Amino acid sequence: MNAEPADQIRLLDVQALDVRLSQLAHKRKSLPEHAEVDSLTKDLSQQRDLLVAAQTQASDAAREQTKAEQDVDQVRQRAARDQQRLDSGVGISARDLANLQSEVVSLAKRQGDLEDVVLEVMERMEAAQDRVTGLTGSVSALEAKLTDATARRDAATGELDAEAAKVTKDREVIVTSMPADLMALYEKIRVKQGGVGAARLYQRRCEGCRLELDMAEVNEIKAAARDQVVRHENCGRILVRTADSGI
Repeated sequence: MNAEPADQIRLLDVQALDVRLSQLAHKRKSLPEHAEVDSLTKDLSQQRDLLVAAQTQASDAAREQTKAEQDVDQVRQRAARDQQRLDSGVGISARDLANLQSEVVSLAKRQGDLEDVVLEVMERMEAAQDRVTGLTGSVSALEAKLTDATARRDAATGELDAEAAKVTKDREVIVTSMPADLMALYEKIRVKQGGVGAARLYQRRCEGCRLELDMAEVNEIKAAARDQVVRHENCGRILVRTADSGI
């Protein structure tokens, strides 16, 4: 393949831009903010789940407390009615009196037991509410941290994307004026050789694989026409000759 020496030299400009695009893509992917956002998102999800569980416990305890207090109130009202009948003594037989006295004692014990239940439920509800308060604070703090990390990540990726867009535009300007067959060969080699399709020949050394050319290859390149596209036998990359090639 033949190409004007100037076009071959401009191929180095394209390669430099491709290297920069690869660097920007790697930097974008490796931003520490990505890991930070992922970690905070995971922590926030866990804390939100714990908060929902705590809120459910507090809600259940509140309903249980209401039920227990209603039970206490019912027993208290019944005991009050029985005591009122005892105090009046009107129309009560000795047998009914004994039964009422027994029931008042039983109701008093029942009321005491229910009041103990109320206290126990209240303690559980207070503990659940304290946990809700603590978890609410944790969720709010994590949300703030996530918002900050996301903003920093977006700002960093935005800067990299803007630079990548500029580099891509600069590349397109050069490629538009390049021979299509030369670019096709370059792209094919670049994909195969890990992103580097063309390398400068500097002081008889390929800057793509960093190996020095042997004398046979040097002599072969010396004999090649200036517009001939030469490639390194070792790595297969296009070798671009310049005034510093050493041949």
